[in-house]
Amino acid sequence: MKLYSLGILGFITLIILLRCAGSTANVSSAEVPFPQAKDSLTNDTLSITAVGDIMIGSAYPSKSNLPKDAAGSFKNVASYLTGDIVFGNLEGCFLNQGKSTKCKDTLGNSCFAFRMPEHYAGIYKAAGFNVLSVANNHVGDFGLKGRKRSTEILDSLNINYAGLVSHPYILFTIDSVRYGFCAFAPNENTVSINNLDSATKIVSFLKQQADIVIVSFHGGAEGAKYEHVTRKKEIFYQENRGNVYAFAHAVIDAGADVVLGHGPHVTRAVEVYKKKFITYSMGNFCTYGMFSLKGANGFAPLLQLKINTKGDFISAEVISVKQDKINHLTLDPGFTAFKKITDLTNADFPNHGLTFTENRFIKIQEN
Repeated sequence: MKLYSLGILGFITLIILLRCAGSTANVSSAEVPFPQAKDSLTNDTLSITAVGDIMIGSAYPSKSNLPKDAAGSFKNVASYLTGDIVFGNLEGCFLNQGKSTKCKDTLGNSCFAFRMPEHYAGIYKAAGFNVLSVANNHVGDFGLKGRKRSTEILDSLNINYAGLVSHPYILFTIDSVRYGFCAFAPNENTVSINNLDSATKIVSFLKQQADIVIVSFHGGAEGAKYEHVTRKKEIFYQENRGNVYAFAHAVIDAGADVVLGHGPHVTRAVEVYKKKFITYSMGNFCTYGMFSLKGANGFAPLLQLKINTKGDFISAEVISVKQDKINHLTLDPGFTAFKKITDLTNADFPNHGLTFTENRFIKIQEN
């Protein structure tokens, strides 16, 4: 893992931030000096590819829930998983054995606990993913053992990740550009989406260290009934899933350059706020097994963002994809996700100042 030393002052600052969230963090002992001047930036445009929820097969409660071709999970979209950053939300953990304490039904007929075989992590690496959120409601399905083993494996593969109380953020460099990444969710052992004070302090801290700050959140109610951004606190199954609108705006005010949302399992609107891009939900991207893929749950965007070196939004290309139980992840010739983003953005943010063209492109309107 490319976690960089911030010195004594930075370490003290981190401890203060995490105490605001009621937690302390583990800092890697294998830290190396952080790159120096911001004038080291060499490219005018940065590319960020982002998708939503990913879980490519769980061996729990039995191996019958594993796909026949896990290695081919991304084969139909492989050419689009490119960029300086390739991001996704990792739903579940990497762990070869163990039972989930959340499951009372031993047959697994009504329990959603995701335990991916440990070697599946290499499939994510081979597909191109280099940044993953682990802040969600399934990272703790197998307790501390699952979380710990997952972070060990991600570290060994040099895949950047964040979102656990023990791993709230990460700093890394790609092609001379310094990135800060942090992730939030409303779930136990994750960095809280509902503590805006702590979240904005973490983002502000990262902005002092990095050229580009990327924030991920797992929030909002789930399903086709909850496609709209309400600008209110969203309660689902008596759980506070956050006010994702207030959260996204707050972290951008604190210094975030890109905000990547997921959690509702459906596509939601996008927004550009203070020249910074927000996607409020990217839906189910590659979710094998017990995930519902009916209706809106079966369509999702693969976003290819272009930003400048100040983090300002330039454009987004939307690759619409779909899933079903037979063909799994494929391209969607009907451009459903793009059309859904267009309609929802027009409805939720009528003065958005964006243009949507050719079933693929999102740009700032020209005067």
